[in-house]
Amino acid sequence: MLTRRPALRDGSLATTERTALRGRLEEAARRARRAGAPALAAHTVRVAPGVDPGAVAFASRRLGERWFCSEQPSRAGTAIAALGSVVELAATGRDRFARVAERWRALAAQAVAEPGDGPPGSGLVAVGGFGFSDGGGTGPHWAGFPPALLTVPEAALARRGDDVRLTLVAAVAPDDVPDEVLQRLERRAAELRSDPLPLLDPAPTGRHRIASTAPPEHYESAVARAVERIRAGELEKVVLAREVQVHAPATYDVAAVHGVLREAFGDCYVFSTGAGDGAFLAASPELLVRREGMRATTVALAGSTRRSADPAVDDHLGERLLQSAKDRAEQAIVARRILAALRPHAVWVAAAPEPALVRVANIQHLGTPIRAQLAEPRSAIELAGLLHPTPAVGGEPFERARPLIPALEGLDRGWYAGAVGWTDASDDGEYCVALRCALVRGAVARCYAGVGVVRDSDPAAELAETETKLQALLPVLS
Repeated sequence: MLTRRPALRDGSLATTERTALRGRLEEAARRARRAGAPALAAHTVRVAPGVDPGAVAFASRRLGERWFCSEQPSRAGTAIAALGSVVELAATGRDRFARVAERWRALAAQAVAEPGDGPPGSGLVAVGGFGFSDGGGTGPHWAGFPPALLTVPEAALARRGDDVRLTLVAAVAPDDVPDEVLQRLERRAAELRSDPLPLLDPAPTGRHRIASTAPPEHYESAVARAVERIRAGELEKVVLAREVQVHAPATYDVAAVHGVLREAFGDCYVFSTGAGDGAFLAASPELLVRREGMRATTVALAGSTRRSADPAVDDHLGERLLQSAKDRAEQAIVARRILAALRPHAVWVAAAPEPALVRVANIQHLGTPIRAQLAEPRSAIELAGLLHPTPAVGGEPFERARPLIPALEGLDRGWYAGAVGWTDASDDGEYCVALRCALVRGAVARCYAGVGVVRDSDPAAELAETETKLQALLPVLS
């Protein structure tokens, strides 16, 4: 049970909050009867500043239910965590972003909820992700992670700094009794616990086995064939990924893994989301889009090199990256595509004149921040669909890269290189690109990493770059 929370006492809502929630449930019931379909009701309360949304999500998950946690510790402790599934918005095909956005807008328009005045993501939200391809992952290991899925959670927590809010949500059917729904939500609130995340076992019994799904030589050959296509003028760039499997001696504790990632990669988007016995987790350095009112923010991220514990060497590596013609060209392709995608929908679009170094724990990239003032309202979901996939994870032009990627990779990307995040009732939201990620089921973790192949790419060097990127998760999982 959450402790020391101003709006909750002994697992129950305070009297004033309970009265307000009942009123929203009654209004949702009236709307449901008029529409002949369920209506959402949401109520948000302030909880104690010390409550950790991620810890609550992991400690309070019910068996088999969907759950979600995304945080960026260095950004004032920004975090969103969600439990349960009141409504699921799923779609497949090239219009999957637009279809999910339309359904969410219709749901939010009929919902009974106060405007959010708390941290980003507080109030009525939908959380989840979109697979890389239109059809998503087809393998059984991607079960529960369809091409597009946003979930309206039953309980959600949002934090920025010391401001932490809890939102309880119900889908009220025309024949529901509001007091019965209220009791159900109070039971949910009473279950919430803020236990610390478990520690990762530093010396587990047994051995881990690590193996590439395909031999490293296969990847080098794929890069070489892609370079041939690029030099022949078929396309400018294509991103090729690898899958590495880790077989552990015991079932993974995803909560402990998440705790290590957020400690080590505080500047990244650290997320974990689960369905059934599967969990998809990442420490991604890349923002796909953030929408705040009529302002959209993104970053063109491409080109990378390793970090060093020696500051002088680290600076030297970064300077070499800044001066690398190959990496600058790769990064420029990404920036041009993003700018071209945003301009038709914006009053203005502004990009930094030169890329800067974006440093995270084990790697540094070239990044160009990009901002746009929207010409007309476009939701965070629609903006994500407009930008996905950027050349940082797909290719340029993408229509030519689209069939080449699975043919050369020989793997099922699923949600790898897709978009993961949240949107709220005002259509604001934030989606990151699912990079430095792993799909975990039981004692098996599938890790993914890719690189951008351009005309000057060297197969051995690109293979080495995937190894660097895999170091975000492999040491934690093995």
